[in-house]
Amino acid sequence: MEIVVERVAGLDVHKASVTACVRVPADDGQRVEEVATFATTVPSLLGLADWLEAHDVTQVAMEATGVYWKPVWAILEDRFDCILVNARHVKQVPGRKTDVTDAQWLCRLAETGLLRASLVPPRPIRALRNLTRYRKASIRDRQREAGRLHKLLEDTGIKLDCVASDLLGKSGRAMLAALIDGTTDPDMLADLALGKLRLKLPALREALHGRFDHHHAIIIGRILAHIDYLDEAIAELSTEIEAQIAPLAPSVDALCTIPGVQRRTAEVIIAETGGDMRAFPTAKHLASWAGICPGNDESAGKRRSGKTRKGSKWLRANLIEAATAASRTKDTYLQAQYQRLRARRGHARAVTAVAHSMLVAAWHILTTGEVYRDPGSDYFIKRDPERTTRRLVAQLEKLGHAVTLEPATSTAASAIAT
Repeated sequence: MEIVVERVAGLDVHKASVTACVRVPADDGQRVEEVATFATTVPSLLGLADWLEAHDVTQVAMEATGVYWKPVWAILEDRFDCILVNARHVKQVPGRKTDVTDAQWLCRLAETGLLRASLVPPRPIRALRNLTRYRKASIRDRQREAGRLHKLLEDTGIKLDCVASDLLGKSGRAMLAALIDGTTDPDMLADLALGKLRLKLPALREALHGRFDHHHAIIIGRILAHIDYLDEAIAELSTEIEAQIAPLAPSVDALCTIPGVQRRTAEVIIAETGGDMRAFPTAKHLASWAGICPGNDESAGKRRSGKTRKGSKWLRANLIEAATAASRTKDTYLQAQYQRLRARRGHARAVTAVAHSMLVAAWHILTTGEVYRDPGSDYFIKRDPERTTRRLVAQLEKLGHAVTLEPATSTAASAIAT
């Protein structure tokens, strides 16, 4: 096959070692191949970089093996044109499977230009991505702790969460603190209610009867302490994320104009996609990369499963959450799209479709710098008025009405049912 890259290297990366294969042109016009193995400590990786430079390598390809590729990439990215590839795209041919053959195979694919590079954003964006992912993990931990608190209160027989809408609000925390300190009298506990919750004092007194034992106090005390720690960690991470993303603040503000997208979601979109849409020629490329689009599985003219492909789980989770929020907005295109699809395809597919629309809008916003302009909740009606009219007439006819349509004097269409 035609040689596209003359001086290329392929790396088979593991936790403790890296097997490197170099292919360069020889004096007689043939290709020379050399293989060496290095440890993954920083001094050894610097030695790998020097070894590659000694061979005048211009391009280095490596597989995305867990997180083990990251220290290798960090050492080499400033000195070489690095390519990260999906391991599923470069599976070894049957027959032999060793570190050396893996590196040789990767090197040969790279020199012929047959590798498709994965997206690796620049170092500042990677740092921002680490922060947003850890914040999301901390938020999930907090949600789990809150769930444990609800379950443990069920074990005590106390039904505080049936009366108070926010168990971890000021009133709820005051009652829980009193329970931990040994106060079990329902009247005294109910008297700690604040604000509108005091209107529910009779229900509170009844709900606060229970069997709150010593071990309940120990566990709930640790749960509340852990929640306080996580709240502090989330706040600290959010402060650091705001500082890191400050140069991209206009993009964050523009993304927040999409219904359902809050600041945290906008920060995740930028952190996961890199914020630079030049990596995605079209919005379809971005949706495909993110795994927020129907799958493509067709053979012999038959369309099979349309299951979405795997993408960034962090981006997908935030988009699904934002799409769920958008489905509850009023008089918006996204809410109308959700309602239209849910009736035919169910909640899961409808909310995924809304997430796809939001990601497409994000691509246009980050590409053009313009804010989101909502087409309106009546978009699907105005898009094809005749089709909407036929559908409504058919529904009336199914109900036993004879429908006669007459031109309206106003802009709105009218129908007379007899």
